[in-house]
Amino acid sequence: MCLFIETIRIDHGRVCNLSRHNRRLNDTRAHFWPESTPLQLSDYLSSPGCGAGITGAGIVKARVVYGEKGIEDLSYSPYAVRHVHSLALMQADTIDYTYKSAGREPLNCLFALRGACDDILIVKQGLLTDTSIANIALSDGTHWYTPAHPLLKGTKRAALLEEGILQEKDIRPEDLPSFSTVRLFNAMIDWGELELPVRNIIP
Repeated sequence: MCLFIETIRIDHGRVCNLSRHNRRLNDTRAHFWPESTPLQLSDYLSSPGCGAGITGAGIVKARVVYGEKGIEDLSYSPYAVRHVHSLALMQADTIDYTYKSAGREPLNCLFALRGACDDILIVKQGLLTDTSIANIALSDGTHWYTPAHPLLKGTKRAALLEEGILQEKDIRPEDLPSFSTVRLFNAMIDWGELELPVRNIIP
Protein backbone atom coordinates (compact mmCIF):
# COMPACT_ATOMS: atom_id res chain seq x y z
CA MET A 1 0.00 0.00 0.00
CA CYS A 2 1.33 3.43 -0.99
CA LEU A 3 1.32 5.80 1.98
CA PHE A 4 2.50 9.39 2.38
CA ILE A 5 3.03 11.69 5.34
CA GLU A 6 2.64 15.29 6.38
CA THR A 7 4.60 16.42 9.42
CA ILE A 8 3.07 19.54 10.90
CA ARG A 9 4.46 21.88 13.55
CA ILE A 10 2.08 22.94 16.31
CA ASP A 11 3.61 25.85 18.21
CA HIS A 12 1.93 26.38 21.60
CA GLY A 13 -1.38 25.31 20.13
CA ARG A 14 -1.00 27.14 16.79
CA VAL A 15 -0.95 24.92 13.71
CA CYS A 16 1.77 26.23 11.38
CA ASN A 17 1.58 26.50 7.59
CA LEU A 18 -1.58 24.40 7.40
CA SER A 19 -2.71 25.63 3.98
CA ARG A 20 0.54 24.49 2.33
CA HIS A 21 0.41 21.10 4.03
CA ASN A 22 -3.18 20.73 2.89
CA ARG A 23 -2.29 21.69 -0.69
CA ARG A 24 0.61 19.21 -0.85
CA LEU A 25 -1.53 16.40 0.59
CA ASN A 26 -4.26 16.97 -1.99
CA ASP A 27 -1.78 17.48 -4.86
CA THR A 28 -0.17 14.13 -3.95
CA ARG A 29 -3.51 12.35 -3.77
CA ALA A 30 -4.61 13.87 -7.08
CA HIS A 31 -1.36 12.72 -8.72
CA PHE A 32 -1.59 9.10 -7.56
CA TRP A 33 -5.38 8.79 -7.35
CA PRO A 34 -6.98 11.28 -9.77
CA GLU A 35 -10.50 10.34 -8.65
CA SER A 36 -9.79 11.07 -4.97
CA THR A 37 -11.86 13.61 -3.05
CA PRO A 38 -9.91 16.57 -1.60
CA LEU A 39 -9.38 16.47 2.16
CA GLN A 40 -9.22 19.25 4.74
CA LEU A 41 -6.57 18.62 7.40
CA SER A 42 -8.34 21.02 9.74
CA ASP A 43 -11.16 18.45 9.98
CA TYR A 44 -8.73 15.93 11.48
CA LEU A 45 -6.27 17.93 13.58
CA SER A 46 -7.41 18.20 17.15
CA SER A 47 -5.98 20.09 20.10
CA PRO A 48 -2.56 18.58 20.90
CA GLY A 49 -3.51 17.31 24.37
CA CYS A 50 -6.54 15.32 23.24
CA GLY A 51 -5.70 11.73 24.06
CA ALA A 52 -2.03 12.31 23.31
CA GLY A 53 -0.78 12.95 26.83
CA ILE A 54 1.09 16.10 25.83
CA THR A 55 -1.05 18.85 27.28
CA GLY A 56 1.00 21.98 27.82
CA ALA A 57 3.80 20.93 25.45
CA GLY A 58 5.44 23.82 23.61
CA ILE A 59 6.35 22.46 20.17
CA VAL A 60 4.36 19.43 19.05
CA LYS A 61 4.76 17.30 15.93
CA ALA A 62 1.57 16.13 14.28
CA ARG A 63 2.29 13.18 11.96
CA VAL A 64 -0.43 12.56 9.40
CA VAL A 65 -0.27 9.32 7.39
CA TYR A 66 -2.52 9.17 4.35
CA GLY A 67 -3.19 7.16 1.24
CA GLU A 68 -5.83 6.37 -1.34
CA LYS A 69 -8.57 5.90 1.26
CA GLY A 70 -7.78 9.14 3.10
CA ILE A 71 -6.18 9.71 6.51
CA GLU A 72 -4.81 6.40 7.79
CA ASP A 73 -3.18 7.56 11.02
CA LEU A 74 -2.66 10.72 13.05
CA SER A 75 -0.31 11.00 16.02
CA TYR A 76 1.09 13.78 18.18
CA SER A 77 4.44 13.90 19.98
CA PRO A 78 6.56 16.55 21.72
CA TYR A 79 9.34 17.80 19.45
CA ALA A 80 12.92 18.87 20.06
CA VAL A 81 15.41 19.74 17.31
CA ARG A 82 18.16 17.17 16.81
CA HIS A 83 21.45 19.07 16.76
CA VAL A 84 23.53 18.78 13.61
CA HIS A 85 27.15 19.92 13.73
CA SER A 86 28.48 18.23 10.58
CA LEU A 87 27.23 16.99 7.21
CA ALA A 88 28.74 14.31 4.98
CA LEU A 89 28.42 14.92 1.24
CA MET A 90 26.75 11.86 -0.26
CA GLN A 91 26.37 11.12 -3.98
CA ALA A 92 23.02 9.63 -5.04
CA ASP A 93 22.21 10.30 -8.70
CA THR A 94 19.07 8.16 -8.92
CA ILE A 95 17.34 8.91 -5.61
CA ASP A 96 13.79 10.25 -5.90
CA TYR A 97 11.77 11.75 -3.06
CA THR A 98 9.50 14.08 -5.01
CA TYR A 99 6.55 13.03 -2.85
CA LYS A 100 6.79 12.80 0.93
CA SER A 101 6.45 9.04 1.12
CA ALA A 102 6.25 7.08 4.35
CA GLY A 103 8.80 4.73 2.77
CA ARG A 104 12.17 6.36 3.49
CA GLU A 105 14.44 3.35 2.91
CA PRO A 106 16.71 5.01 0.26
CA LEU A 107 17.25 8.01 2.55
CA ASN A 108 17.81 5.80 5.57
CA CYS A 109 20.42 3.75 3.69
CA LEU A 110 22.35 6.89 2.75
CA PHE A 111 22.08 8.21 6.31
CA ALA A 112 23.61 4.98 7.59
CA LEU A 113 26.76 5.76 5.55
CA ARG A 114 27.38 9.15 7.21
CA GLY A 115 30.34 7.93 9.26
CA ALA A 116 31.23 10.31 12.10
CA CYS A 117 29.02 13.10 10.74
CA ASP A 118 25.64 13.95 12.22
CA ASP A 119 23.73 13.92 8.92
CA ILE A 120 24.23 13.80 5.16
CA LEU A 121 23.94 16.36 2.37
CA ILE A 122 22.83 14.61 -0.79
CA VAL A 123 24.37 15.46 -4.17
CA LYS A 124 22.26 14.44 -7.18
CA GLN A 125 23.51 14.85 -10.74
CA GLY A 126 26.25 17.17 -9.51
CA LEU A 127 23.94 19.49 -7.57
CA LEU A 128 23.31 19.92 -3.85
CA THR A 129 19.80 18.90 -2.77
CA ASP A 130 18.74 18.19 0.84
CA THR A 131 19.88 16.52 4.03
CA SER A 132 18.15 13.32 5.12
CA ILE A 133 15.40 15.32 6.83
CA ALA A 134 15.63 18.96 5.79
CA ASN A 135 15.92 21.47 3.01
CA ILE A 136 19.01 23.68 3.14
CA ALA A 137 20.02 27.27 2.48
CA LEU A 138 23.49 28.73 2.09
CA SER A 139 24.57 32.28 2.92
CA ASP A 140 27.27 34.26 1.11
CA GLY A 141 27.03 36.96 3.77
CA THR A 142 24.43 38.96 1.84
CA HIS A 143 21.80 36.55 0.49
CA TRP A 144 20.43 33.12 1.34
CA TYR A 145 20.25 30.62 -1.52
CA THR A 146 18.45 27.28 -1.57
CA PRO A 147 19.04 24.52 -4.15
CA ALA A 148 16.76 24.98 -7.14
CA HIS A 149 16.23 21.21 -7.42
CA PRO A 150 15.69 19.79 -3.92
CA LEU A 151 14.65 16.21 -3.36
CA LEU A 152 11.47 17.48 -1.70
CA LYS A 153 9.90 20.90 -2.12
CA GLY A 154 9.13 21.49 1.54
CA THR A 155 6.29 23.60 2.88
CA LYS A 156 8.66 25.82 4.90
CA ARG A 157 10.83 26.26 1.81
CA ALA A 158 7.79 27.41 -0.17
CA ALA A 159 6.92 29.97 2.51
CA LEU A 160 10.48 31.35 2.67
CA LEU A 161 10.65 31.69 -1.12
CA GLU A 162 7.31 33.46 -1.20
CA GLU A 163 8.46 35.85 1.53
CA GLY A 164 11.63 36.69 -0.44
CA ILE A 165 13.94 35.35 2.28
CA LEU A 166 15.34 32.69 -0.05
CA GLN A 167 16.45 32.66 -3.68
CA GLU A 168 16.69 29.47 -5.75
CA LYS A 169 20.03 28.60 -7.29
CA ASP A 170 21.88 25.61 -8.71
CA ILE A 171 24.66 24.95 -6.20
CA ARG A 172 27.46 22.47 -6.79
CA PRO A 173 29.84 21.02 -4.20
CA GLU A 174 32.67 23.04 -5.73
CA ASP A 175 30.67 26.23 -5.03
CA LEU A 176 30.68 25.65 -1.27
CA PRO A 177 33.77 27.82 -0.56
CA SER A 178 31.71 30.81 -1.79
CA PHE A 179 29.40 30.44 1.22
CA SER A 180 29.94 30.81 4.95
CA THR A 181 26.89 29.29 6.62
CA VAL A 182 24.38 26.53 5.93
CA ARG A 183 20.93 26.43 7.53
CA LEU A 184 18.73 23.36 7.81
CA PHE A 185 14.97 23.83 7.94
CA ASN A 186 11.74 21.96 7.42
CA ALA A 187 8.18 21.98 8.72
CA MET A 188 9.43 21.26 12.23
CA ILE A 189 12.79 23.09 12.24
CA ASP A 190 12.11 26.81 12.13
CA TRP A 191 14.17 29.22 10.02
CA GLY A 192 17.34 30.16 11.90
CA GLU A 193 16.93 27.40 14.47
CA LEU A 194 19.65 25.13 13.08
CA GLU A 195 22.78 26.32 11.28
CA LEU A 196 26.43 25.40 11.00
CA PRO A 197 29.53 26.68 9.22
CA VAL A 198 30.03 25.49 5.64
CA ARG A 199 33.47 24.18 6.65
CA ASN A 200 31.59 21.46 8.58
CA ILE A 201 30.35 19.97 5.31
CA ILE A 202 32.70 17.02 4.80
CA PRO A 203 33.48 15.75 1.26
